[in-house]
Amino acid sequence: QVQLVESGGGLVQAGGSLRLSCAASENILNINVMGWYRRAPERRREEVATMTSGGKVVYYLDSIEGRFTISRDNTKNTLYLEMNNLKPEDTAVYYCAATRTGERTIWGQGTQVTVSS
Repeated sequence: QVQLVESGGGLVQAGGSLRLSCAASENILNINVMGWYRRAPERRREEVATMTSGGKVVYYLDSIEGRFTISRDNTKNTLYLEMNNLKPEDTAVYYCAATRTGERTIWGQGTQVTVSS
């Protein structure tokens, strides 16, 4: 099964930017849907942004729309999440996910994003 490794998290001040990366162990063109999720302390996991293998963005969480951008580089088998104008409420562990039709979703180990006020 595909393995996913996230990177790019860290500590940033409010208004700052980070770019998360998710490197897949195989050709991401063979993965129907990839996306980013996050879990803040004492909150349920929520979907942040999702896109198809064809490059179509199918979902953005309302609270991040206009600030975050999901993208992918098929030549590097990597999914990205560009995060701008970060807010303290964006603090969470961010996870990459990959789903093939009819199969269970595969998750990365997560990367911590902390936004200070």
